[in-house]
Amino acid sequence: MNYPKIPLAQTVIQLFKAKNIKHIVLSPGSRNAPLTIGFTHDSFFKCYSIVDERCAAFFALGIAQQIQQPVAVVCTSGSALLNYYPAVSEAFYSHIPLVVLSADRPKYLIGIGDGQTINQENVYKNHILYSANLKQDLNQDNAFAEDLPIIKSLENKLEKFLGLQQDIQQQNETEINITLNTAITNNGPVHINVPFDEPLYEMVDQLTVNPAVITIKKENITEDYDAFAKIWNSSKRKLVLVGVLSPNSVEQQFLNVLAEDESVFVMTETTSNLHHDKFCPSIDKLIGALTDHEFEKLQPDLLLTFGGLVVSKKIKKFLRTHKPKHHWHVAENGANDTFFVLSKVFKQTINGFFSQFLPLTQQVKSNYNPFWSGQMQIRREKHEDYMLSIPFSDFKAFDGILKSIPDGSQFQVGNSSAVRYAQLFDLSKTLEVFCNRGTSGIDGSTSTAIGAASVTNKQTVFVTGDLSFFYDSNALWNNYIPKNFRIIVINNEGGGIFRILPGHKNTANFDYFFETKHHLTAKQLCDMFGLEYVSAKDNNQLINVLSTFYKDKSPKLLEVFTSSAQNDTILLDYFKFIK
Repeated sequence: MNYPKIPLAQTVIQLFKAKNIKHIVLSPGSRNAPLTIGFTHDSFFKCYSIVDERCAAFFALGIAQQIQQPVAVVCTSGSALLNYYPAVSEAFYSHIPLVVLSADRPKYLIGIGDGQTINQENVYKNHILYSANLKQDLNQDNAFAEDLPIIKSLENKLEKFLGLQQDIQQQNETEINITLNTAITNNGPVHINVPFDEPLYEMVDQLTVNPAVITIKKENITEDYDAFAKIWNSSKRKLVLVGVLSPNSVEQQFLNVLAEDESVFVMTETTSNLHHDKFCPSIDKLIGALTDHEFEKLQPDLLLTFGGLVVSKKIKKFLRTHKPKHHWHVAENGANDTFFVLSKVFKQTINGFFSQFLPLTQQVKSNYNPFWSGQMQIRREKHEDYMLSIPFSDFKAFDGILKSIPDGSQFQVGNSSAVRYAQLFDLSKTLEVFCNRGTSGIDGSTSTAIGAASVTNKQTVFVTGDLSFFYDSNALWNNYIPKNFRIIVINNEGGGIFRILPGHKNTANFDYFFETKHHLTAKQLCDMFGLEYVSAKDNNQLINVLSTFYKDKSPKLLEVFTSSAQNDTILLDYFKFIK
């Protein structure tokens, strides 16, 4: 087998292998050649080549999202690693283990105007769990040029060289171990900055270093639940709010216990992947048009949250205005005080918490769940009536699209309008739903979806808005798009969500600088990147296209054209209608 000659590159490769980090996303470059050589010549690793570093990082994030293990991105020096930053910040807030490996220039070449050189150390300092700035290996040929007048003996020179190199090797091994262990145990992004001097492309057929592997030590967390159980058992209005979760994160037996308690009302976001007939899966549908008096009836004594960040602005406003007496959150990685009343964080797994806490609880007689479950059913019926009454629009298109997605599919949804529309529908319980809600950016949704699709055999359907799609169009410059991957672009010729938000609409300033009106289509991109293209401009065309959209075995894109003139009115009138 061929290995990079540079010991530091060998050390990195071996420790990644020891930590079972298999998926490596590489972007072309020269300074990262020792790493590229090491990863691509070892059959243990699954290597991908993606030119655009921003797309590469989100592609890797999509893989990590699915396998829930660290995935590496490897780039050359200079601005390349800055293009990783959007995905790094998303991984930071979504608790996804992304490992950034950046090659760097030697220190003596930094700050002198050398090409492809920036200050790379700690570049992600505000959005990273750990940064390791490795030491460059000593080069025996030039390491002691400055010492020649002092060191007369070649033997002394060699002894000093070997001692210093051993210290550097041990320090690098420790730093790499700490970094990778942090990504594994804390589920978040880490950065390893690796300086290399030339020559970069030399190879050897035998390893010259054998790095030590530091094992992960797990802490046993114990908690005294008795006082919290007393609060739970004395509360007649308990609201459980669930944010982003991977599928099958919570055992169904615990969900059943919550569902059978009349004093507990469970609200789940589309991205929570939790289901029960007694849960409320469409939060905004229920609370979108409540009066102040009704909000007071919904106000909980106790709020229990788990999962990631919450999409619904309406539930945030409600809980910030009508604060619960207690807010508890369950998460291994801490919590955000989203509603400004957080009183307790249980730092453990959700299943671990419920297995210890629920046996201490008892069902409480209350009208809390029955009343709001009844209100939810009324809104479901009103929802169907409204769908029949509206013209073709974003809302109408989402109705048809979401009903068409085959059972058992992975549903990747873009940010901004797309995920908010999806929140208003009761999706099939068989779908696995994912969205980049860490920073809620539109910048890498397509790349993430393709990365996720590349490591699953499930039908993957990605639904996104036009601005998000065009923004990340280089995501299609990708040799790993599976045949069962489908993209649906809602093209309303601009950022439709800005028409829903407060602002001065229907002015030249608004159209140009906020909504960003355009007349682009995805057809030419599909021609360039080899995706099959279909389109729809009304409901009949949409239904007809969707009837065969998932059958062919080739990547395909459906572009749905809607008019932005009515979309905001149709959505805002919806909340009045279902009331």
